[in-house]
Amino acid sequence: MQRRTLIAVAALAAAASAPALAQSDTIKIAHIYSKTGPLEAYGKQTQTGLMMGLNYATGGTMTVAGKKITVIEKDDQGKPDLGKSLLAAAYADDKVDLAIGPTSSGVALAMLPVAEEYKKILLVEPAVADSITGDKWNKYIFRTGRSSSQDAISNAAAMDKDGVSIATLAQDYAFGRDGVKAFKDALKHAKIVHEEYLPQNTTDFTAGIQRVVDVLKGKPGRKAIEVIWAGGTPPFNALAAQDLKKRYDIDVFTGGNILPAMAAYKNFPGMEGATYYYFGIPKNPVNEALVSAHYKEFKTPPDFFTAGGFSAAMAAVTALKKTNGDTRANTLINAMEGMSFDTPKGKMTFRKEDHQAMQSMYHFKIKADPAFAWGVPELVREIKPEEMSVPIRNKR
Repeated sequence: MQRRTLIAVAALAAAASAPALAQSDTIKIAHIYSKTGPLEAYGKQTQTGLMMGLNYATGGTMTVAGKKITVIEKDDQGKPDLGKSLLAAAYADDKVDLAIGPTSSGVALAMLPVAEEYKKILLVEPAVADSITGDKWNKYIFRTGRSSSQDAISNAAAMDKDGVSIATLAQDYAFGRDGVKAFKDALKHAKIVHEEYLPQNTTDFTAGIQRVVDVLKGKPGRKAIEVIWAGGTPPFNALAAQDLKKRYDIDVFTGGNILPAMAAYKNFPGMEGATYYYFGIPKNPVNEALVSAHYKEFKTPPDFFTAGGFSAAMAAVTALKKTNGDTRANTLINAMEGMSFDTPKGKMTFRKEDHQAMQSMYHFKIKADPAFAWGVPELVREIKPEEMSVPIRNKR
């Protein structure tokens, strides 16, 4: 009787441990992004890039250290409260080893404390606000996406000259306000004379543009509007309709964007700015692989956020290879701090102090080429990571 009992107990123990053993052969990644909502186009590109990057980084096997990678998708719809609850469910219920996302800066800021509560990695891509790796940061947060400061410092390089008067036109939420603050901090010569903030869902820019023009038109010297906008209806067609260069000698500057949004850039030949990525600019084997794979699958070039998703995948797989598949947070943190990894933009490195990926940006000038539906950003020069003094804004 005693022997039967022991056998039964042993059988139960084996059954109980089977899921744990199966789990140890799998690496679960949650990708929480705006599958729908105002930033849907960005989110879908990130997802495409992430899956292409995981495939490339694992040599087509979707395995690391003998463990199969599975990706669980969750749609935050661009809503901070939803993103927060989805991340908690991913860590607690789905038992994911790490999470990637989100698209919106507002959602990211809501998610940061959840990663700290569950003591698991959140690899932020592509949310931009400085506070993500600044005062709201914790040690479980890494970011492959560029920060507002990286955007700002590189854009300032294109227009920061004595005698230039600048008005900013930005969205009234974390992305826009952090972007303007970082841009102001980066300027050493030009002067910001007006800040215009409009709701994310603005479609009629008439009043906002008029306020900007009223401030700028009387200023001596060069005058410019710096646009910091993500998703929704960008203001470029409205700015073009005002014919600002001819009427008031006001230039428009901005950063890069997705190709559909850059169709409006054709109205601004010669416009300068700095971009995170454009498929024709970086020259390296990883970008060649991304461009080739994307053309093969979609018959189109990869876009701005596709490269970001690919970069996040490269970072995750590089880290998992370093840990030999060990997904414990502290092990991953030790592996990722200071870690360099290849991306479509070339080499990135996670800065130890705040886990922000140090990366190149690209100063461009727009060419209106009839062969392309969008304004083509032609490279003026690559702005390398070591040229950008990106502030450390956290309280580590």
